[in-house]
Amino acid sequence: MTITQALRPVDCRNLSVRYGRIQALDQASFTVESGQVYALLGRNGSGKTSLVRCLLGHQKPLTGRVELLGQDVWSSRTALMQRVGVVSEEPDAPPAMTARQLLNFCAGLYPKWDSAAADERLKRFRVPMEVPFGKLSRGQKAQLSLTLALGPGPELLVLDDPTLGLDPVARREVYDELLSELADRGTTIFITTHDLAGIEGIADRVGILHGGRLLLDEKLEDLKARYHKVTWAPFQALSPADLAPYAPLRIREGGLGGEAVVSQGDPRHLLDAVRPDLKVHALSLEELFVALVGAESEVAS
Repeated sequence: MTITQALRPVDCRNLSVRYGRIQALDQASFTVESGQVYALLGRNGSGKTSLVRCLLGHQKPLTGRVELLGQDVWSSRTALMQRVGVVSEEPDAPPAMTARQLLNFCAGLYPKWDSAAADERLKRFRVPMEVPFGKLSRGQKAQLSLTLALGPGPELLVLDDPTLGLDPVARREVYDELLSELADRGTTIFITTHDLAGIEGIADRVGILHGGRLLLDEKLEDLKARYHKVTWAPFQALSPADLAPYAPLRIREGGLGGEAVVSQGDPRHLLDAVRPDLKVHALSLEELFVALVGAESEVAS
């Protein structure tokens, strides 16, 4: 292994996990570079939870290994957790402890704990300091969990669907806080999420899991440059054969016209010249995700 590889915040190689006959992960490999925001996407049951458990040293994979910050997570988990902040899918803390008590408790565990920054963050989030954790709203629990994860100034932040169940205002506040953290310290972030619209604004690189396999692992800007949506007027359908050179992932027809998502080449010049009604559009991350995880059935139809 080279020095460059060893210093990567996340280096996952050939991860496989099985539960009886179920293959939860199948040879998943990816890396996260320093200062990067890596978003792992996937439908429920795609293998995200198993991957995060392996990433944090909670589960030993059947095959493969995970290194965080240049160290094997399975053998060095205790030392690594001093340098890694974690926010789980379900915010969890002793229900009787208040935010103030939780901050004080964590301050005694981490030598680099920044009490002033943690207090200021909770003020921005408007999380009450004297209310027991068990009586906080779901949004307040998530915001407190993020504050506790950021308190020690982690080099790597692992977020497992941190905005799940939050209202739009609370979701926006979480993403704004992450953007602030990126701007101030360049913290590396690994995040799993179902909030594709929210993460699109901050992600540098995207991985998509489907059936335990990593379908893609690319920079977001490269994905948006490679995939396009083509639309056409009603009663002027295109067939899969017409679009075959552009490797369509999805073709749909309806009363208002049709659309296709294509995965290679730029159809703009050829199609516009032959069919003036055709238009080529940029794809949102959500549109791309739906096209990829539903590609087989939709192209077949």
